[in-house]
Amino acid sequence: MVEPVIVPRAEHPLSRSQVDADALKVLYRLHQNGYVAYLVGGSVRDLLLGRKPKDFDIGTSAHPYEVKKLFRNCWIIGRRFRLAHVRFGDKTIEVATFRRQVSAEEAATADAPLQTLAPPESDVAAPELEDERDRLIHRDNTFGTPEQDAFRRDFTINALFYDIETFSIIDYTGGLEDLQKGVVRCIGVPEERFQEDPVRMMRAVAMAARLNFTIDPPIEAAIAAHRSDIARSAPARLIEEFYKLLRSGAAERAFRMLAEHKLLDPISEELQEHAGDALWRSLAALDAYRTRVETPDALTTPILLGSLLMPIPPAARAITHPPRWTEDMKKEPRISLGLLPLARRDIERLRQILGLQRRLLDAKLAPRAKRALMHKGTFREALTWLEIHGQAPEAVAEWRAFTEHAGAHPAEPGAGDAEGDRPRRRRRRRRGRRRPPPALGT
Repeated sequence: MVEPVIVPRAEHPLSRSQVDADALKVLYRLHQNGYVAYLVGGSVRDLLLGRKPKDFDIGTSAHPYEVKKLFRNCWIIGRRFRLAHVRFGDKTIEVATFRRQVSAEEAATADAPLQTLAPPESDVAAPELEDERDRLIHRDNTFGTPEQDAFRRDFTINALFYDIETFSIIDYTGGLEDLQKGVVRCIGVPEERFQEDPVRMMRAVAMAARLNFTIDPPIEAAIAAHRSDIARSAPARLIEEFYKLLRSGAAERAFRMLAEHKLLDPISEELQEHAGDALWRSLAALDAYRTRVETPDALTTPILLGSLLMPIPPAARAITHPPRWTEDMKKEPRISLGLLPLARRDIERLRQILGLQRRLLDAKLAPRAKRALMHKGTFREALTWLEIHGQAPEAVAEWRAFTEHAGAHPAEPGAGDAEGDRPRRRRRRRRGRRRPPPALGT
């Protein structure tokens, strides 16, 4: 049992007014129904640093289906890790039950009893539970106490809790001290934590880059010894982490640090080899745009992908792996960059975005042609790309002004061109004379 550091409300800057209103609703309802409910993880860290959290996660003593009983707008997701998602329109508040780290003996026991995941009542179909029971990894759904939950997290600054009952900060792992020192430190032995989940190596670097923190030397030593293990991670997880980095506003610093620690090499030799000035300029432009906009919605996946791919020489941009000579031999080759899978729809959309750049930079383009260009599905993404990478602020300003004017005064179909704004008349189709039907017998 570890005695936590508890910082009362009067001694810390975090206020309820900074917490999302819907997250507060979830916290209060859980508390009012007798459950422990904390704001957890990155949101507490960011609020203490004076940063705006991108999401608000909640930890609770309530089991997933107990949470579901309290909220009609709740969905249970996940097989490997059961979570409750409480949805408010487009927003999702993630609610996780406190969990504990199991011992090696428990993890090795194949017939370990499954923790109670089903609700006491039959509000979920039994066949679904039976189907999932064999596929669940039991250790990830082993519930525990807040203390046990704190020690199973990855980094100390991510293990801080905000108690909605007392409005105090609870720290079991020394995260507050590391927050003041500006250091990313592992909970437990870094080698063991990275072997459990190699993606944590990327997250350590990404967090240090985003917060401008230093990395604890034991973490750097563990990365040097185990960086090749990251190739064991699921490619879908890796590409998702890459997109998070590119959208973070600290992509240049993050990728520089990944290259310095040679973490790009096991993922993509091409990225590691060509991590140079061209890539840094592209990522710096992406970061500059990200700091100017409130939300990163304009940074779509094709734009992020292009910012990473275009600085790399064409011969090394996309590697195609031929299909195996099996029943899949008729399928098209998979497109990837090292281990990173690239969706064909994103590659095709990126081509369309790049294909529009020449026309966007054409100063002699007639108003009618501009209106036609605005109706293309990739126009807004192409304009965003021009703003990020085009180095043509005058052209961007002209297009922004033109689109605002066109939005206020939408063009009519068949509107005139630069020589005159007279609408072009549609020619009426002449109706042919109806012929009498032929006489019978002819």
